[in-house]
Amino acid sequence: MKKLEQLYEGKAKKVFATDEDGVVIVDYKDDATAFNGEKKGTIMGKGVVNNKMSNYVFGLLEKDGVPTHFIKELSDRETAVKKVSIVPLEVIVRNVAAGSFSKRMGVPEGKELLCPILEFSYKNDELGDPFINDDYALALGLATQDEIDTIKKYTRKVNECLKKYFLSAGMKLIDFKIEFGRLPDGTIILADEISPDTCRLWDVKTNEKLDKDRFRRDLGNVEEAYNEVFRRLGLKD
Repeated sequence: MKKLEQLYEGKAKKVFATDEDGVVIVDYKDDATAFNGEKKGTIMGKGVVNNKMSNYVFGLLEKDGVPTHFIKELSDRETAVKKVSIVPLEVIVRNVAAGSFSKRMGVPEGKELLCPILEFSYKNDELGDPFINDDYALALGLATQDEIDTIKKYTRKVNECLKKYFLSAGMKLIDFKIEFGRLPDGTIILADEISPDTCRLWDVKTNEKLDKDRFRRDLGNVEEAYNEVFRRLGLKD
């Protein structure tokens, strides 16, 4: 497989064309952003952690019946994935109150929710990724009802699988964000990444934050937290 021209550069990744039809290469960066890009920095080694963790988790989810874009890990930072058209919905699942949800709803951080909450936001940086519901998505043509139903079904399966997986490593899955893409034939599959960038992970015993909140909130030991997640999941050599 030959790496060709760069197609896209986002906050955390670069995407390159390849000489294989329908395949692109994702290159994970150490760049970190928060608050819709208002805060910027670098978390050394983050790209390696996020790449390897995402690939391993996608493999678990594939076995659990959730189709993903993952094809093959090429290096510590690069992975070959299926080329998709991203559905412009960020899908958020909340198991425990935290972050913007706590502020918005006046619920203290750490409060267990009676059931998981599934939220959509419109993937649009200029608008600040506003929260929307199914009717917004349908009315704006962001997704069809069948696509929304499929996304919700897969998302709930992802939540159940990841809660067990992280709990086995001594971490609580507080909340997470995922994205889906369309293959050329319209098939919906899980895309983007699953990492400490996109998941809130707390230590089961101490509630220590082991995720990007350490960067967002200037808590320090950011690299150490990412590496601790990496170590607990058995991915560190």
